[in-house]
Amino acid sequence: MPLKRVYFALVLLTGGLLGGCKVSEPVPPRVSAALPPAFGPLAPTDSASIADKPWREFFNDPQLVGLIDTALQNNLDLQMAVRRVEQARAGLTAARGALLPAVNGVAAAGVDKWGDYTLNGVGNYDTNLSPNIERRQRIPTPYTPDFFLGLRSSWELDIWGKLRQRRRAATARVLASEQGRYLVTTAVVAQVATLYYELLAFDNELDVLRRNTDFQARALEIVRVQKLAGRATELAVQQFTAQWLRTRGLEQQARQRVVERENQLNQLLGRYPRRIARGAPIRQQPLPDTVAAGLPARALLRRPDVRQAELELAAAHADVSAARAAFLPSLTITPYLGLNAYSGALLFRPESIALGMLGGLTAPVLNRSLVKADYQRATAADQEAFFAYQKALQTGFREVHTSLRGLAHYRRAYALKQQEAAALNQAVQAAGDLYRANRADYLEVITAQRSVLDAELEAAQLRREQFTLLIDLYRALGGGWEAAPATS
Repeated sequence: MPLKRVYFALVLLTGGLLGGCKVSEPVPPRVSAALPPAFGPLAPTDSASIADKPWREFFNDPQLVGLIDTALQNNLDLQMAVRRVEQARAGLTAARGALLPAVNGVAAAGVDKWGDYTLNGVGNYDTNLSPNIERRQRIPTPYTPDFFLGLRSSWELDIWGKLRQRRRAATARVLASEQGRYLVTTAVVAQVATLYYELLAFDNELDVLRRNTDFQARALEIVRVQKLAGRATELAVQQFTAQWLRTRGLEQQARQRVVERENQLNQLLGRYPRRIARGAPIRQQPLPDTVAAGLPARALLRRPDVRQAELELAAAHADVSAARAAFLPSLTITPYLGLNAYSGALLFRPESIALGMLGGLTAPVLNRSLVKADYQRATAADQEAFFAYQKALQTGFREVHTSLRGLAHYRRAYALKQQEAAALNQAVQAAGDLYRANRADYLEVITAQRSVLDAELEAAQLRREQFTLLIDLYRALGGGWEAAPATS
């Protein structure tokens, strides 16, 4: 009867363990607004997108293509991204290994001294006095050696799926790290292209400044001659001189901007400063009349950051499932097989072969704070990953919408600025003719020259902004991480 009571108590204890290990599912976060069906009221609803083109086909300047090739081979950020992928793969290997038994080779030696009034002490003494044992079977006393040579194993059976969920999370993080590498690739491609077109724009600014410097120098010589003839004053000479010096100063500033962009571009290419070879001037670089953005539901899923956030969310879901399963009992089996003896001379005899196996259930009962804390952390991380995914979608939509509208606005602004510069050039010519005919003041000539210079510089900046926005749109739509095969 007492034995039955012990069994009954064990059954109640096991039931209590299983019942106390239950945990409710976390409350899902609030879902944000649905993704709009199009990027804007004027955006085309065709599913085609400029991001479908590999960057080798999207950029048609051979010099730029060569620079991007160099950057993708040598860029340090890309090298670090590749190493992050390798780290994630190592984590997946560890998660896979947790599902398999751990087998360790063991060579151990120890010694024990048992007290005279202990079970082992009395038992060893009594055993040595027994007439049924041979001399070599007598246990050494008072110090008893213990030698073991063999294999010990430990295997947690994944009955609740905890280890499988961890493996699933590690797999998702490997894929997320791959998308992170693609994200760095798109950023490098976009940065190289942006800096390259900025270089072309600054070259254009230098050309404008040199041309205006020469023009203003000729105007200054005319004013000096007119002063000698008594048709101009020293004030006019100094005003023309100041304007000429201002333009030369702007030219030096533009030269420094060229140096800065070349150095930034060289760093992206993984090399030290050198001159960057250019293609055609930015005025001759083609821009598409229309650009296709595609549908948001398809276009945004091309973005590596959106894909990365989605995979991180899947990994966080798996972490929550694994943390919930940690509340349930774990079944662990620990077998061993080897040679065991209390004498080194007897260790390698067939009679010294020993084997055994122990299986048991373990579960947190009283102090479950660590398990609870891990579950709370996993739940919070899961919700954070959900919001990060929603933010990635919103960021992508905003970037595409901004670039689309910006391309349209800057295209019109550039056309108007070109018309303004043409009109001001005619005004400079007219002001010069009137000044030489004494029908206009020298200040009108200076004002006209400064206005045309400002207009031409602003036109160069607007042209640069058009290329920047086009590159931003290409990157925002997820273009740039796929490259067509290089032609030999």
